Amino acid sequence: MLDLNDFYYFVQVVDRGGFTAAGRTLRVPKSTLSHRIQQLERDLGVRLLNRTSRRFGMTDAGGDFYHHAVAMLREAEQAEMTIRGRLTEPTGTVRCTAGSATMQFALSDIIADFLVQYPKVNVVAHAADRTVDIVGENFDLAVRAHSDPLPDSNLVQRTLAPAPWYLFAGADYLKARGAPRTPQDLQEHPSLFMMRTGVQPLWRLRHARQQRDEIVMPLTPRLLGDDMVGLQRAAIKGLGVVALPGYICRDAVRSGALERVLPDWIAGDSTLTALIPYRQGLLPSVRAFLDHLTAEFPKTVLM
Repeated sequence: MLDLNDFYYFVQVVDRGGFTAAGRTLRVPKSTLSHRIQQLERDLGVRLLNRTSRRFGMTDAGGDFYHHAVAMLREAEQAEMTIRGRLTEPTGTVRCTAGSATMQFALSDIIADFLVQYPKVNVVAHAADRTVDIVGENFDLAVRAHSDPLPDSNLVQRTLAPAPWYLFAGADYLKARGAPRTPQDLQEHPSLFMMRTGVQPLWRLRHARQQRDEIVMPLTPRLLGDDMVGLQRAAIKGLGVVALPGYICRDAVRSGALERVLPDWIAGDSTLTALIPYRQGLLPSVRAFLDHLTAEFPKTVLM
């Protein structure tokens, strides 16, 4: 591979009409320029310049090389201008990934609002119920919903919002069966449970405002599943009481399909966290997207 700096030196020597003038412009010794051009000619195996004490000019091969070198330098300049433009204004594509339920019930509206606000940015929104390797799979950002601390890694974490779990049941179900008034009343209702690795089917209930002992309630779920959307739909159909993050059921509550059960009690704690590969050197588009998530997620999780 040729040293691309020599392309630049060669064009400067030709444009300035010789080594002396080019050396003054570049602030490089004439002897250095001469040596670099001679090395370039040796690497190419052809003479590019005719230089004598009286004349200076290009050979036919030098003329061909000059035209391609100028074109290459223009492309390099354009590449630099493009990147510097991205560093001053959010443009380009942001690739993000999140769990399916998080993407559907929290991120979709946030992303749409972001695209309206930043018309020069595109977003690739990838939903996957697995741990995505954001570096290996070339993502700029991941949003993770988690109850336990995320494992230590080289990824940079930014907390977006707490996402508490609440109890919900179908409005028609509660109308027919009656709403539980105390945590103990839940024993008279079938349960729907979100299955997670290492988590036993039980609810740990704590009062949202008063300092009370946590109530641990073992369950024999009527439906045990790892699909939040499926559990939400089962609750709407009247199959029992379910504990889910509030943002998953927010729209169903607003539509009247679901109702909060024991609204003074919280059934679990979780957090929404953004992960990025590195802190320094973020493109403006990625930084704007991350700032947008930080501002909008707290509004999304409110019930």
